[in-house]
Amino acid sequence: MGVPAFFRWLSRKYPSIIVNCVEEKPKECNGVKIPVDASKPNPNDVEFDNLYLDMNGIIHPCTHPEDKPAPKNEDEMMVAIFEYIDRLFNIVRPRRLLYMAIDGVAPRAKMNQQRSRRFRASKEGMEAAVEKQRVREEILAKGGFLPPEEIKERFDSNCITPGTEFMDNLAKCLRYYIADRLNNDPGWKNLTVILSDASAPGEGEHKIMDYIRRQRAQPNHDPNTHHCLCGADADLIMLGLATHEPNFTIIREEFKPNKPKPCGLCNQFGHEVKDCEGLPREKMGKHDELADSLPCTEGEFIFLRLNVLREYLERELTMASLPFTFDVERSIDDWVFMCFFVGNDFLPHLPSLEIREGAIDRLVNIYKNVVHKTGGYLTESGYVNLQRVQMIMLAVGEVEDSIFKKRKDDEDSFRRRQKEKRKRMKRDQPAFTPGGILTPHALSSRNSPVSQVASNVRQAAYEMRMQNNSSPSVSPNTSFTSDGSPSPLGGIKRKADDSDSEPEPEDNVRLWEAGWKQRYYKNKFDVDAADEKFRRKVVQSYVEGLCWVLRYYYQGCASWKWYYPFHYAPFASDFEGIADMSSDFEKGTKPFKPLEQLMGVFPAASGNFLPPSWRKLMSDPDSSIIDFYPEDFAIDLNGKKYAWQGVALLPFVDERRLRAALEEVYPDLTSEETKRNSLGSDVLFVGKYHPLYDFIVELYQTGSTEPVDLPPELCHGIQGKFSLDEEAILPDQIVCSPVPMLRDLTQNTAVGINFKDPQFAEDYIFKAAILPGARKPAPVLKPSDWEKSSNGRQWKPQLGFNRDRRPVHLDQAAFRTLGHVMPRGSGTGVYSNTAPPPMTYQGNIYRPLLRGQAQIPKLMSNMRPQDSWRGPPPLFQQQRFDRSVGAEPLLPWNRMLQNQNAAFQPNQYQMLAGPGGYPPRRDDRGGRQGYPREGRKYPLPPPSGRYSWN
Repeated sequence: MGVPAFFRWLSRKYPSIIVNCVEEKPKECNGVKIPVDASKPNPNDVEFDNLYLDMNGIIHPCTHPEDKPAPKNEDEMMVAIFEYIDRLFNIVRPRRLLYMAIDGVAPRAKMNQQRSRRFRASKEGMEAAVEKQRVREEILAKGGFLPPEEIKERFDSNCITPGTEFMDNLAKCLRYYIADRLNNDPGWKNLTVILSDASAPGEGEHKIMDYIRRQRAQPNHDPNTHHCLCGADADLIMLGLATHEPNFTIIREEFKPNKPKPCGLCNQFGHEVKDCEGLPREKMGKHDELADSLPCTEGEFIFLRLNVLREYLERELTMASLPFTFDVERSIDDWVFMCFFVGNDFLPHLPSLEIREGAIDRLVNIYKNVVHKTGGYLTESGYVNLQRVQMIMLAVGEVEDSIFKKRKDDEDSFRRRQKEKRKRMKRDQPAFTPGGILTPHALSSRNSPVSQVASNVRQAAYEMRMQNNSSPSVSPNTSFTSDGSPSPLGGIKRKADDSDSEPEPEDNVRLWEAGWKQRYYKNKFDVDAADEKFRRKVVQSYVEGLCWVLRYYYQGCASWKWYYPFHYAPFASDFEGIADMSSDFEKGTKPFKPLEQLMGVFPAASGNFLPPSWRKLMSDPDSSIIDFYPEDFAIDLNGKKYAWQGVALLPFVDERRLRAALEEVYPDLTSEETKRNSLGSDVLFVGKYHPLYDFIVELYQTGSTEPVDLPPELCHGIQGKFSLDEEAILPDQIVCSPVPMLRDLTQNTAVGINFKDPQFAEDYIFKAAILPGARKPAPVLKPSDWEKSSNGRQWKPQLGFNRDRRPVHLDQAAFRTLGHVMPRGSGTGVYSNTAPPPMTYQGNIYRPLLRGQAQIPKLMSNMRPQDSWRGPPPLFQQQRFDRSVGAEPLLPWNRMLQNQNAAFQPNQYQMLAGPGGYPPRRDDRGGRQGYPREGRKYPLPPPSGRYSWN
């Protein structure tokens, strides 16, 4: 499903699920950067146990950002990734586990989408480069000004695929990053870190879900673990709901559409490459000191509270007088399943269901109307009841014709409104636009051009009048450019033949007219609609896809080989008779190897990431698989307006032909390429003060060759098996930095070891249910019977994670302080130098300090009390606020952690700009270090501190 469309719909329908993140920024003192101390309580009033990072959502914006200049080289990309992870870690502050998952080899069903994306990216990149060069030549031919073209190799984002040298280097850099933080960051001291790099098969988010599923099935799992998952994909919301964990939160960067992007030619904002005119850059600031600063801000993060979404869904899906017992968990599973019909990464959406048209609401209404006839729920622990699904789909099919007609009416109405708007704007605007020194500019605009030198104002005004009163002929005194066109110093005459409508793509299917089903199958599948056997085959494949996707979300990959073999979906009315269709998948299938996947998803233009002999198969006309790599391909808009919304009509890869062709070139692989082509495993890291540290070090000392069980009492109940890592990070060994601008770790105390999740039989079913002992979070939404039971009290909405957070109020001393620091003038505002009237504090803006209320420290530096709130703490703080000090004895490892943590001495963090570049810190719970009277002596920054780019 489309990420922006689904998230926009979800946030509008269920607004309370979103909470803005409070982010503590690093401080700088005398040129020394002081990192955030993540060991302190979370300023968001919530303590998270586990943080999971879907790393591909971090890698892409850090390597080729859209709203700021791209990194100059691969080293800067790695540093940008490190800093992004630091930001997330300082916001979330996990206390038990950090799981970093990079996309590995994906199932075949996902590879088709990856293939489409990479072919599109390659085609669009080449077209953009050609267009950029054409516009540059035109501008220079007209005498325009453009900065010199930078000679650098274009970054091909297709390299962010398992098996490439880039991904191999990224894994090495992340190992170094983890070791550095475990050695030098106090927030990481008791943390378990698991890295699942691109060599481990599976998509990043599904590797995370597989880990959660397998840990939930263990007897030592804490059912009240608070999970936080970072990622921007819409399917993360479905995956979080599918875990049935009561405390699950998603953190993502706030989506802000239409961010300003610099022109690729002149690097100025306000236009695209095709509209570039080659005008000189305006001076930024009095002395052009702001020339290198771009009008872009750091992205802000938001929390999506899935426990609140579960509250919403429970209210929406609750049904009375059911012939079976109502179970909210089963209803949420059905809601997740119905969302698949509007699109996902593995199947095209049904033609009659669009998110922007309220398709999910329509499905829910039909579901609630039909569920009395079905006799039960649609799904159970990831398995689909096709007989009940058939009843839902046929109910949608009955209204398909009206849906198509309404869609056409809405589109026509929108076009009419747009046409009237253009006419109205054209009627209200003047017949010409003054140019040159008389061009109007917005007030207080930072990017407004500097006033041009007026050599002859009267002449410019005369030319404007002549353009307004005469024909398209130009004044004899108008200056001309090198190609003979009028200079922009004169007025610009508006075209009289401006079109009032934009060309619309041709639609041969015309779903709003009779005969739409016949035309659809003829145009999209090139078969006659009367071919019942073919339609049955399409529906069979789509039903298999629905079962595969749900199994993938709830149980793991049912088959690495299955994929949907068509570009388009059937109609809902074609789902008749699906109850008898089989939904079994071939067992024992294995994923592709990394280089094999590259051959399946890469276009020939990205063949430089492959070995030479493999690359030749993509471009040699005599290659047996040359048809897999078309140089050009059609894009079917499929009723959409833009090409990126269309369907890329690429041929599907035949796995047997591909493997047969690769057998001939496998002997050409070097040892390094053979290593990159092998499947790897996860790696677990801990620091010196972790309870598991001595156990892992002892395994390396004994040289154990057999897998060893992980003691759950030493690692917060985590279970699995250990095996020695051939390239392990070991204590007292130098960890060499793969990034030249960062220093080596000469005093390493971290250790890493291969980790494998608990294994289960292939037919084992993970139960989709709330675990015994799980505590339901306190409700956030207003109770439906509040008016009856509240005794007249007003409902106080919960804006953050802490229900008992007290708002900040300003007392009279605070207003006096504001009077000193605010600029004084002759105004009569609240902050003027005039004393406020007696009734000033009785309004709704501020409230006076109540009797007995403690004053809030740091009034001006922080208006949000983080450590001074009063009242009963929330449940998570009552039970287990700090895992390192006196945590509740729920499970055996908590008692052991108390003894382990008691021996922690933070002396290594009190050095002056030591290995981690940290300045002196106060001890764990003591006061700040004293300041000498002669002034605080700040140390000079280290020669190559943390993130030193010198």
